Amino acid sequence: MKTTISRFALATLVGAISMSAQSTLPDLFPFPNGTGLLENHTSAGGSMPLTGAFFQSLGTNGRSCGTCHRAAEGFGISAAEVNLRFLLTAGADPIFRTNDGSNCDHNIDVSTLDGRRKAYSLLTSRGLIRIALPVPPGADFTVMAVRNPYGCSETQTLSMYRRPLPSTNLRFLSTVMWDGRESSTQTGTQKITLATNPADLLADLAHQAIDATTGHAQGAVPTAAQVQDIVNFEMALTSAQAYDYQAGSLTSNGAAGGPLAIASVPFYIGINDPLGNDKPGTKFNPAIFNLFSAWVSLRQQDESFGFENDQRASIARGEALFNSKPINITGVAGLNDVLGVASIPGTCGTCHSTPNVGNHSFPLPINIGVGDLTSPLDVSYLPVFTIRHNTTGEILSTTDPGRALVTGLWSDIGKLKGPILRGLAGRAPYFHNGSALSLSDAVTFYNKRFNLGLTAQEQQDLVAFLSVL
Repeated sequence: MKTTISRFALATLVGAISMSAQSTLPDLFPFPNGTGLLENHTSAGGSMPLTGAFFQSLGTNGRSCGTCHRAAEGFGISAAEVNLRFLLTAGADPIFRTNDGSNCDHNIDVSTLDGRRKAYSLLTSRGLIRIALPVPPGADFTVMAVRNPYGCSETQTLSMYRRPLPSTNLRFLSTVMWDGRESSTQTGTQKITLATNPADLLADLAHQAIDATTGHAQGAVPTAAQVQDIVNFEMALTSAQAYDYQAGSLTSNGAAGGPLAIASVPFYIGINDPLGNDKPGTKFNPAIFNLFSAWVSLRQQDESFGFENDQRASIARGEALFNSKPINITGVAGLNDVLGVASIPGTCGTCHSTPNVGNHSFPLPINIGVGDLTSPLDVSYLPVFTIRHNTTGEILSTTDPGRALVTGLWSDIGKLKGPILRGLAGRAPYFHNGSALSLSDAVTFYNKRFNLGLTAQEQQDLVAFLSVL
């Protein structure tokens, strides 16, 4: 416990010094987190400027992009760091604003410390921002009832509670935002395709920067120069874990961890897609990650590193499990129903197909059950939406209608994208709703949801691998 506290305190101190007392951040500056050190790299060259539009308060409530996209957390946020910000500022930090940082934006009292603690409880415990989304006109469903323990029980504009996605490693995106609303014709943005990429991604990120400024920051529309500066800064970033407290450097002995290698990872929309969206004649390769394959036989090569090599061997085994563990995919909306197949033999790479990155390289909104009331993880802190199909009369309940609030389609209820997997260790909790408090919880979800039958050692190995991405 003492070790964990000291590491977290160091991470906080380093983050505070680097982000507030300096105008630049050295490239590859190491930020400690619970399992090791995370580094960020900018392809723009030299130190990372902290004075551009990304870090400027362009609105009226004191927020900047950097409020919810922190360098120390791989340009995302962690609930633990947000909670510490609450403690250090008594809930006055710009992230604590009632337009979307509080559990609800009306019938709340933030005039006292206890009131603020209650109002921002989802942000400090799960790292969740409230996203108010209207039911699209002409939707083929009706929201019959909302059971929200925090208020905000309206049925026409729904309060979604979601984790901010990292603003780094963005060139690998095949859709912007969990529900793809910044890459959808319904919102005036562009679907990302092979033929139009990367211009479509750049346009979508620009649109998202405007929406974030006018919405999250409660500001006027930023200038074209400010938007371009934000997009340029984001597109130059790569982030990844670079050092593990037990395994040591993640680039030693032939390993390819850390953010530098990400800059040269090949990518195009559809690369390695298992559903036939790759270039003609290119077959899907389920071996998604090969970052630590050089460590497979390391223990046999050199026994002098004993404990260190034990952890490296565990990481290598976890990578192999990610690449090869058979998964019987059933009941996944967006896969089983679309393909008309009740059971699909797959692996982790079926949904995390981008090589050495781990998101899907082609737009793939799916529902694996993270927001279902039957999720193996606790979702009791989330609202429950009761929804009826306007034609069939079918009724279902969910904690998040997902992409259906973009398209208006019943078939899209609960569908969301899978995020990029690099830099996971710095931004707990996990999944769009923060229901996995740790990587161990995330592995537990998959183990139970898909009946994987993982042994205790296999679960430990997978966690070891995911924590060094």
